[in-house]
Amino acid sequence: MADADNSLRQAIASIEGAIGAALVDYGSGMALGTLDGGGGLDLTVAAAGNTDVVRAKFRTMEMLGLNDSIEDILISLSSQYHLIRPLTSRSGKGLFLYLALDKRRANLAMARHQLAKIEAELEV
Repeated sequence: MADADNSLRQAIASIEGAIGAALVDYGSGMALGTLDGGGGLDLTVAAAGNTDVVRAKFRTMEMLGLNDSIEDILISLSSQYHLIRPLTSRSGKGLFLYLALDKRRANLAMARHQLAKIEAELEV
């Protein structure tokens, strides 16, 4: 099992094209940990802004009566991918992993696979 800091380091080191990572509490919008991978992103702003995205998706699912879970949310920009992965463990309830990727260098399928593996090993 890995703690938040080690998990973020693993994400930046092992996911090709990673330019930033954060562990975020979507109840408060606060980043519990961030790691800049050279992308120059303000990860605290990204944490707060993506909290709104996660909350909106959960509200929409509830309004639609969908009894399902979110594996991840993908935001595709012209030069970046932004992956949001809500944690499913009991201790991770209310948290999500956020990963920003350089689209030119990233393999999206591998990034999703690796982020799922990091989530499974994360101990909050």
